[in-house]
Amino acid sequence: MKIKPMTVMLPFRIARDDDAGCGGGLCRRIAAMPPKTVILLAFIVAALLVFSATAQEESGGGNNAFAALWRWMPFLLLHGFAFTILISFLTMMLGTVSGVLLGVGQFSRNRPLAKACWFVTQVFRNSPWLVLLFIVMLSLPFEIRIGESIVPVPDWLKAVFGLALPVMANISEVVRGAVNSVPTGQWEAAESLAFGRRQTFFQIILPQCFKRMIPPWMNWYAILTMATPIVSILGVEEVLNLARQAIEAENNRPELLVPFYGFVLLVFFAYCYPVARLTVRLERRFAVNL
Repeated sequence: MKIKPMTVMLPFRIARDDDAGCGGGLCRRIAAMPPKTVILLAFIVAALLVFSATAQEESGGGNNAFAALWRWMPFLLLHGFAFTILISFLTMMLGTVSGVLLGVGQFSRNRPLAKACWFVTQVFRNSPWLVLLFIVMLSLPFEIRIGESIVPVPDWLKAVFGLALPVMANISEVVRGAVNSVPTGQWEAAESLAFGRRQTFFQIILPQCFKRMIPPWMNWYAILTMATPIVSILGVEEVLNLARQAIEAENNRPELLVPFYGFVLLVFFAYCYPVARLTVRLERRFAVNL
C-alpha cells in the first residue's frame, strides 16, 4: 500500500526591519553571491559598455571615447570619487552620533522627551532624501558673519547635513531594535542585583547592543554611499557631477556617455560590494540565538 505524503504548511516568515531597509533583502542576496559570479557579471557589464561605446563611436565617426576616459580617469578618481567617499564618511559620522543619541532618547523615562525622539525619528525616516537635501540647502545661509569676518558655508557641507538627517533617523531605529532584542531577563537580573535603570541601560544593556548594531550600521553606510551622487543635483562637485563636466569639456560627444557613466558605475560597485560582503559575514558572526 502506497502512503501519500501529507501536506505540510511551512511557517510564515516575518520580514525583519533590516530586510526592509535593504530593499527587501536584495542587498543581502547580492552580497551573498559568490565572488566568481560577481567578477563574471562585472566583466560582462564592462564588455557590453565597450561594445556599446565602440558601436556609437563607429556610427558617429568621432575620436576614441576610451582615450578621453583614460585622460579624465585620474581626475574623476582623485577629485571626484575621493570627495564622494569623504562626504559619505562625514555624513555617516554625524548621522551615527546624532542617531545614537536619538535612539537612546526613545527609552527615556521622560515621556515628552521619548515621544519627541520617536516623532523626529519617524519624520526623517519616512521623508524623501532629495526633499530633505533641498530644504537644508535652501534653509542654511551661504555665509556666516562672526564679528568682522565672514565664513562661507560650502554646498558640500550643506549636503552633509541634509544626508545626515535620514541616516540619523535610521540609526535611531537600529539602536531601538538592538535594545529591544536584548532578552528581558537581562533587565530582571540587573534589577535583582539592585542596579538602577541608568546603570542597567548603560552598563549592561547597551554594551550588548554594539555587536548587534554593527551589521545594519555597515549596511546603511553602503546605502548612503550609493545615494551620495544625488548631491550632484544641487551642484556639489562629486564624481557624477565631474563626469558630466568632463563630457561637456569633450564637446558633449554622445559616444562618451556610456564609458564615463559606466566607469562611475563600476567604481561604486567595486567600493560597495566588499562592504556588503563584510556586512553579511558580520551578520553570521554576530548572530544571536534567542
